[in-house]
Amino acid sequence: MSAFRKSPPAAAEPWSETGRPDAGPSIAEQFGLLPDKPRVAVLIPCRNEEASIGKVVCDFLQAVPEANVYVYDNNSTDRTAQAAQAAGAFVRREWLQGKGHVVRRMFADIEADVYVLVDGDDTYDAGAAPGMLRMLTERHLDMVTATRHGGGPDAYRPGHRFGNLLMTFLVTRAFGTGISDLLSGYRVFSRRFVKSFPALSSGFETETEFSVHALALHMPVQEVRTAYRNRAAGTRSKLNTIGDGLRILRAITTLIRQERPLEVFSIAALIFAGLGIGLGIPVVMEFVHTGLVTRLPSALLSMGLVLMAFLAVTCGLILDAVSRGRREIRRLAYLAITPGEWLE
Repeated sequence: MSAFRKSPPAAAEPWSETGRPDAGPSIAEQFGLLPDKPRVAVLIPCRNEEASIGKVVCDFLQAVPEANVYVYDNNSTDRTAQAAQAAGAFVRREWLQGKGHVVRRMFADIEADVYVLVDGDDTYDAGAAPGMLRMLTERHLDMVTATRHGGGPDAYRPGHRFGNLLMTFLVTRAFGTGISDLLSGYRVFSRRFVKSFPALSSGFETETEFSVHALALHMPVQEVRTAYRNRAAGTRSKLNTIGDGLRILRAITTLIRQERPLEVFSIAALIFAGLGIGLGIPVVMEFVHTGLVTRLPSALLSMGLVLMAFLAVTCGLILDAVSRGRREIRRLAYLAITPGEWLE
């Protein structure tokens, strides 16, 4: 593929929407000549990362020289776009605020065989990218996640670490193992993953969606331990520990309810049934001994709770059938996507 990679233009307007725009199909593509390597796209969503984005772009161009690097500026108020373009990246803008919106736009716009998604704060090691790409292509995986280690308290705050562990535990309990760092911002995806990913969230919940999408469809995924370092001087994290943590937790509960409705409604049914039986036992015992029902409110409440338990099970069965149908449609959409000419 590298033999057919286009060189960047000599200059471009700093606030150009496309930065380094594609010039259409190459001569090789017009005549049906396919490269023997995958087309690699490095995707970097960022906002106000002027101090670090230039180094990140240069590091990835050096680590993966055959890749095209795309920086999507999400309403920065500094010179992030200019710094990224000067470093050699294609620069585009996404006006809707939030990482989820940026990821949705990038996945829709960019055509490639393999995608590298990384944050623009220079906390991840670009040197790990070639190994992650090699693992994904040689083993025909759909996602390789860089699990973070090191960095100290400034890079990986205790509140973030605890929240990540808690949310990872919830997701793996609901959808299965295979993920140990739910909120990692450094991943490599196959074309099938990217083009079948629904991308419904608007913020940092998108990392949770990545993992749930892969686990729900039983995609082949693996992880690689990579170094995690402090942010570049002059930058600050956009992640709010409490606010974004609650949003991610809400996204997890929503995904569990949507993907595992029978389990969720079965738990509700057990609670209702337990309460109903607990209230009904004294009423039944009294009726057996005296032939009278003096606790009429308790009897009515017990009966209502047991009926709610049966109703919850019924709703769970219906929604489970709907959820199964949705998974089958997503699986068919996934299989309909060409994995990449280089795999043919």
